[in-house]
Amino acid sequence: MAVHSSIPIPTIKRFPSYLRILQQEMEKGEEYISATLLALELGLKPIQVRKDISCTGIEGKPKIGFRLKELSSAIRHVLGWDNTSDAVIIGAGNMGRALSGYEGFRAYGLRIAGLFDNDKAKIGKRSGLFTIQGMDELASFIKDKHISIAVITVPASAAQKTADFLIKAGIVQFGTLHLKILKFPRMLCFKEQILELVLPFSQQS
Repeated sequence: MAVHSSIPIPTIKRFPSYLRILQQEMEKGEEYISATLLALELGLKPIQVRKDISCTGIEGKPKIGFRLKELSSAIRHVLGWDNTSDAVIIGAGNMGRALSGYEGFRAYGLRIAGLFDNDKAKIGKRSGLFTIQGMDELASFIKDKHISIAVITVPASAAQKTADFLIKAGIVQFGTLHLKILKFPRMLCFKEQILELVLPFSQQS
């Protein structure tokens, strides 16, 4: 799920929010969207929106705007979200269980493959489509399934220890709300954008 290195990081970090607005407009039955409307929804200036969109190679129509499906596909391609990759969720608390059942992950190029926790009272119990597995099974699961992405939903106090374990197990991309307090080797960590976007929706399900 590579990100185009020539595109500025601030632009990359804004693109998931663009996708959220584009999806909302498509669900309303709209076909086009203007840079002005995107700017208004995202709290940006129209010139910034146009600069961001220019990174995708998509051109809009004067006085009409950008075709929603075309722009959405282009942004997903730039982010590397047009191919689905398997991911695991670490932490089977309320947040982890809610996210494990959130079907919208597929829109961001993710398919949840497993749910893990170290609480013996939770291990073996069902959560939606998943049986919660123990952390002692995680390393082999990651290796066997060729998984490189993990969503961390454990408490902040356990996040660094969990991240260190996952890195040793082969995980190279993370979705976490604890990104600011975690220390990573040099690697792409854009998946926190996904978790920030889907969390409000997953808690409603």
